Formats: sequence, structure tokens, C-alpha cells
Amino acid sequence: MMETFTHSWEQRLLDRAYKPIENSNTPVEQASGLFSKSEVDKENLERAYCYCTDLTKYHSRTFFLASSLLPNDKRRAVRALYAFCRISDDLVDRSQGDLKSALDSWKERAISDNIKTNDPVAMAWKDTRTLYNIPVGYAEQLIDGVARDLVQTRYETFDQLAEYCYGVAATVGLMVMHIIGFEGKHAIPYAVKLGVSFQLNNILRDVGEDWEAGRLYLPQDELEKFGITESQIAEGKVDNKWRDFMRFQINRNRTLYNESTPGIALLDSDGRFAIIAAAELYRAILEDIEIHDYDVFHRRAYVSNWGKLRRLPGIWWQSREI
Repeated sequence: MMETFTHSWEQRLLDRAYKPIENSNTPVEQASGLFSKSEVDKENLERAYCYCTDLTKYHSRTFFLASSLLPNDKRRAVRALYAFCRISDDLVDRSQGDLKSALDSWKERAISDNIKTNDPVAMAWKDTRTLYNIPVGYAEQLIDGVARDLVQTRYETFDQLAEYCYGVAATVGLMVMHIIGFEGKHAIPYAVKLGVSFQLNNILRDVGEDWEAGRLYLPQDELEKFGITESQIAEGKVDNKWRDFMRFQINRNRTLYNESTPGIALLDSDGRFAIIAAAELYRAILEDIEIHDYDVFHRRAYVSNWGKLRRLPGIWWQSREI
């Protein structure tokens, strides 16, 4: 197993990642496979899970495809998790009114043990948390992470950006890891790094969309180093300085993916294919950015359905070799 502590920001993030487990009643080595009976009506619960499945399919075809590679119980659990994350994110990005109060209200419902039957995402998410003993601290960290978008729109350094990525994405990976099953605490650094990789991937893809929303997640000191101003980003100007900047960002993104990959061997075998598929399909977005000359202002980089499907056999073989 490779050395995982290779970046200055990692220890701070790991301190945050270990805390919810340390505060949980369930030992980390038993964090998967312990089930308890649901207290809600089975018919309502089934409808709640179906709602989460539909929501996942509508919002993220890549996540929906990758999750379809899991066994049925784990598949619907990660889709309930996705729905919980989607609601949390949308409250910040798409709602009107008192967003902080709306998010606080959702946080209270999402971590409560008393769920109403007319709250399908909270219901399915509560059942998933119970079944897979997911420390509630991760859910709290995620909601606190997305809440940063209400008050912060710039990040001075990559270290600061990595902390943001932990809150909105690495927490998701840590919760997914509990659903899939994992060997023990030594798997956590890899999950954190993979989560940061996913979010950085999204940031590079969504530069134009985020700018329109008033946000710029790219590290300010690195923009300055490459001679890029916010005026250039506002203009959507692709020149050699921008190309060099994006090459640097993409290379770092790929390095983080590579460093996180050995951790997939620490997951239960029936979940490895799905996680590798998610990582490789997201990585392919970076190729699309390169193919289109690093223009992330006038189009959204993506991988076609055929592009995803043709990659799956090779990804499957990769998962078998772990």
C-alpha cells in the first residue's frame, strides 16, 4: 500500500474525517453489515427509495450508472445518500428566501430519528443511515460544507479549497464507504483523497457555470501565478496562459485520482467495480476538457452515454485485478 500522506492539507482533513467515527457508538471495523429493523411503514419506505432513485437518475446519469453496478440493497442506499446530498446542495444553489434557515431546517430533519412519511428523502436517508451505521457527523459536515457557499465565493490557496472539497465531497465518499463496506480506519485517507478528486473535477468542469453564479473556486494564488485575472474569466478567454493553468490543474487532479486508487482494494469486493467506474467516468471529463481546448466557459464538458458504456468492460477488468 502506498504512502497516502503526500500533501500539506491532508492531515487537517483526516482529523475531521476521523472525528465522526470516534464519536460514533459503532467501531469502524464494524461500520458495515450491521442491520436493524426499520420502524417506518414498508410501503412508504419503498416509495421513498423509489423517489430517491428517480431523483438520482434525473440529476446525475453518471452517478446513476455507477450505482447500478452495486448489489440492489447497496444501490438503493447510495441513491438515498445522493438524494440527501442533492437536496442539501439545491437549498443553497436554487432556492430563494432565507437560505440559511432553510438549510438549518433541512439539517435538523436529515439527522433526526423522527421522520415524517411525507418527507421521502429524509425517510430513505434515515433508513440508510441506520442500516449501514453511517456516523451522523458526516451528514452534519456535508451540510456545513455546502453552507459555505452562502458566505464564501473565493479561495486564496489550494489548501483552503481542499477544505471546501472535504465538506462537500469527501464526506460523501466517507458515507459511501460505510454503505459498501471497508476494512478499517486505514481506508479513510484514500476515501478523503478520492472525494477531493471528484470535487476538483467538478470545479474544473463548471468554471463558467460557477462564474455565472458569482463563484470562483479556482485558487487565487495560482490564478495570479499564471497571470490570469477575473476579467479574463468573465470574458471566457482561452489563451496560452489559460491552457497552461488548466494543464496544471488537470495534472494535479489526475495525480490525486492515482493516489486514491489503491484504497479501492480496501472496500468490500461487491462495491469495487462501482467505485472504479465512478472515478474513471469522472476522470474522462478531464479528457473532454482537453479535447475542446480547455474551453470550460462556453460548453459543459461531459462524456456521452456511448463513451461511458464503451469504457465499462475495461473498468470491470481493472476492478477484477485489485
